[in-house]
Amino acid sequence: MTPAVPVSPASVPSTTHLVLIPSYNPGEQVYATVRAARAQWNPVWVVVDGSRDGTAEGLLAMAADDPGLRVEVLPENRGKGAAVLHGLDLAAAAGFTHALTMDSDGQHPADLIPTFMARSRETPGAMVLGVPVFDASAPALRVKGRKVSNWWANLETLWMGIGDSLYGFRVYPIDPLRAVMRGQRWMRRFDFDPEAVVRLAWRGVRPVNLPAPVKYLRPEEGGVSHFNYLRDNTLLTWMHTRLFIGFVLRLPLLAARRLGGR
Repeated sequence: MTPAVPVSPASVPSTTHLVLIPSYNPGEQVYATVRAARAQWNPVWVVVDGSRDGTAEGLLAMAADDPGLRVEVLPENRGKGAAVLHGLDLAAAAGFTHALTMDSDGQHPADLIPTFMARSRETPGAMVLGVPVFDASAPALRVKGRKVSNWWANLETLWMGIGDSLYGFRVYPIDPLRAVMRGQRWMRRFDFDPEAVVRLAWRGVRPVNLPAPVKYLRPEEGGVSHFNYLRDNTLLTWMHTRLFIGFVLRLPLLAARRLGGR
């Protein structure tokens, strides 16, 4: 009897889970990122967030030859969270229930997409969060700084188990995330990733943590960073200020959930 040939998750399109990649002026590295994602999953959607580096045209050309790749181009830069929300709205309309988000700059491990999707299918009501495993390429200031955000995120959720609040390689249940984002006007830029996990936890969406390596590419390797220490840390400070206020207001409910084991 001839053994069955394993079916690649990149060959048969999923009707429930998709990969969603927001992209803003990522440079040439985006093509390798998208190819790597497509080698692991079908479908892959890219939302070009008003890029002006020519990558929108290149991605559209890739999509023209690949039915498993969809590219949406926004006319102007709106921010990472806004780009993700645009993709989530389209995904929900198409019947998808979960989206794995990953950055377009090559930092995230595309080879782990099937692992994260499998865990999401096992626990569809949860959010599957990547916990970064850093190598020597990681800037020490970034590594230390995220510990502060992680501490605040865990306080604001009464230690529900958020392994990392900033790492954007994760699988979200689409409907709860859309409801959270449509319910307020924040989470549209760099504050998207940490605020999403806190607010989803407030809604009772349980975090599931999986380790995932992260690679910081040097400029000569094609690495592009839009992180601005002053601007983005100010944004995170304001975000945690309003989240802490929300935490205090929700404290009786969160405490009751924790005591009930939820």
